[in-house]
Amino acid sequence: MSFSPAAYFALWTAWLVVAIALVPYLLLRPAPYGRHSQPGFGPVANARLAWALMEAPSPLGMILLFFLGRGKSDALASVFLGLWLCHYGYRAFVFPFLLPRTARPMPLLVLASGVFFNVVNVYLNGRWLFFLAEPRSLAWLASPRFLAGALLFFGGFAVHVLADRELRRQRAAARGAYVVPAGPLFRWLSCPNYFGEIVEWAGFALATWSPGGLIFALWTAANLVPRAIHHHRWYRQRFADYPPGRRAVLPFLL
Repeated sequence: MSFSPAAYFALWTAWLVVAIALVPYLLLRPAPYGRHSQPGFGPVANARLAWALMEAPSPLGMILLFFLGRGKSDALASVFLGLWLCHYGYRAFVFPFLLPRTARPMPLLVLASGVFFNVVNVYLNGRWLFFLAEPRSLAWLASPRFLAGALLFFGGFAVHVLADRELRRQRAAARGAYVVPAGPLFRWLSCPNYFGEIVEWAGFALATWSPGGLIFALWTAANLVPRAIHHHRWYRQRFADYPPGRRAVLPFLL
């Protein structure tokens, strides 16, 4: 693969510009899936199948780049791959099949957009980690950046997964109806699952200390902060007794 560092950073910069430009639109209009589904966005696909197809390029693409690059001869690369697969093994091959069978179908337009998003992000991360970055020794695993990043990554992942599980449990108890989320994870936030994912990818960026990790963390926030705000407004409009001190995605702030 002959994609040069200059071309890599040109793509990186363009992808950053797209993320910044997309935030105002997402603040005005939530992506039309899940509770924000709307008619008029074309054909739709079963939610479980759509989520699996949308997320699968990330783990499969990273594994491919790992083997095409220096992954087999770089022990540290295996650690970075393991972090990536920890999240995307869940998102691609577990989460979709935990969705209720009655989950609203996803527009194919959203599915295609998600695939494109994942392909670009997996390329920017895998290309840097397994091709362009200077090799690092296993001593990196004892560095403050890696240790702090790994703590954030696994802490955020745990919050993300546990919040997802609690939302499913409470909706199942309500026979599929939306309810005011309750429990410790929802004490301060409407969307602790999104908060966890943002923290998780900030941790990955720190642990890998890479431009690919940084752009993915920024994109995660650009995508999930507006969606959390829309979720928060939706809860407030739907439930008159919604906890007034609860924020959307950042405790005490937003």
